Amino acid sequence: MFSIYGENGRIFRGAMEDLLRVEALRGVMRARRLAGQSLDPRSPVPSVIRRTPAHWAYEGSVPPAQTDDGVVQQATEAPRRSLAAGAALSAYARASGPARERQPLRRVVDVMTRKPITVSADATVFDAWRLLGERGVGQAPVLAGARSATPGRLAGLISRAELLDLRRFPRPDAPADAWREFMMQPVSDVMFSPVPAVSPDADLRRVARVLLDADLPGLPVLESVEGGEEDGARGFAGSGPKDGELVGFISRSDLLRAVVNDPPLDLWG
Repeated sequence: MFSIYGENGRIFRGAMEDLLRVEALRGVMRARRLAGQSLDPRSPVPSVIRRTPAHWAYEGSVPPAQTDDGVVQQATEAPRRSLAAGAALSAYARASGPARERQPLRRVVDVMTRKPITVSADATVFDAWRLLGERGVGQAPVLAGARSATPGRLAGLISRAELLDLRRFPRPDAPADAWREFMMQPVSDVMFSPVPAVSPDADLRRVARVLLDADLPGLPVLESVEGGEEDGARGFAGSGPKDGELVGFISRSDLLRAVVNDPPLDLWG
């Protein structure tokens, strides 16, 4: 189950196929694409990285040895260490007994981050920037402030990309008051809203599709009492959270970890 929330509360609830047809969301996405703005906080990777001795040490290998006549010889220390590490892991696996049954991951609740960092819509840009930096996260759900008609409910999404949008910055030669005013403006002025959200029992592949189509780094996870007790999610839905309450956040990083971790993400189920 997917939904869309804005500053005044929920404006949509339904299937993935209908989510991106909602004009309120399409309008925001269209405006940002025209502006060349992406909410994905990932930085471009340099095309060339100089391999210094520090790089070799970090990567667990050693640079090729060079003879007096300039011929490069392949060092053998790294392969030897790899063989030793492999033998140690094999011994540990034998001592640990039979492997546990692998249960494929299929739903949002299986991989989402619980108790995510949140930002109030009434908070300042400075407060949001400091919070994201201190917690080491690239984005956070924004909850409606105390003066809102729906305090504490999802209102938007803030990301480093939003905060680093140069079009919002004062001119470099602007007076200090202009910069102070910029840093003290409310998060509600710069957040992405309305924002899609997902229920804990949603299929992970559908979530991945929404992240790609909407160009989002992640989705807030909201409890969905209506339709939230299907596919074995009854235990989670009945544990206390109310309908529409924020219970987690699922990011692209969460999905990637689900692919490489054990138990695996069920890609074909």
